[in-house]
Amino acid sequence: MQNLSAIIETIRADFENRNAARDQALRHSRELIRHCSLSIRACHRHEFDEAQRLLDTARRLATELSQALTGYPELFHAGYTQDALKELAEAHLLFALVHHQPLPTPGELGIPHAAYLGGLAEAVGELRRFTLDLMRRDRLDEAERLFGYMDDIYSVLVTIDFPDAITHGLRRQTDIVRGVTERTRGDLTLTLRQHRLERALRKREQAT
Repeated sequence: MQNLSAIIETIRADFENRNAARDQALRHSRELIRHCSLSIRACHRHEFDEAQRLLDTARRLATELSQALTGYPELFHAGYTQDALKELAEAHLLFALVHHQPLPTPGELGIPHAAYLGGLAEAVGELRRFTLDLMRRDRLDEAERLFGYMDDIYSVLVTIDFPDAITHGLRRQTDIVRGVTERTRGDLTLTLRQHRLERALRKREQAT
């Protein structure tokens, strides 16, 4: 029993370090999510320079988060950390998709595969919003192109058939993606039909 106090002090010091790392990770995660959300909002407003600036800051915060958790894998894989990294993936993927750029890889973003796929799934919801805005502006060719991306993403996600313990709930997210994609398909189809009908009526009026 003589060394019990020393053992407890060692354990206490380890817990204090882990608790400090957890507090720092929570702060970084909140800031990371905030910058990603602002970048997505800037994308929807077509303020792409601002969106890129926010993405750059978010990327730096993600690097700091990962470095702060070196040696604490249980904290790195905690829900709040992975949720923040998923937001980073979503923001980067949306920016790339609306600009028709190559998608950044998980390795380039420093994001685990499950979080990357989760971000890819959530990007579909933002693509729907972007597509609807394009439809309201009569930019139907661009809307069709983005819808094609949505459909492609669903077609890929539905092939990822692994347990939730590995994918972190991707199956449920894929079901949501399917619903979002089908609603967008219906909205776009209706808009295209209406547009063609209006164009045909105009041609008929001009011919008379």
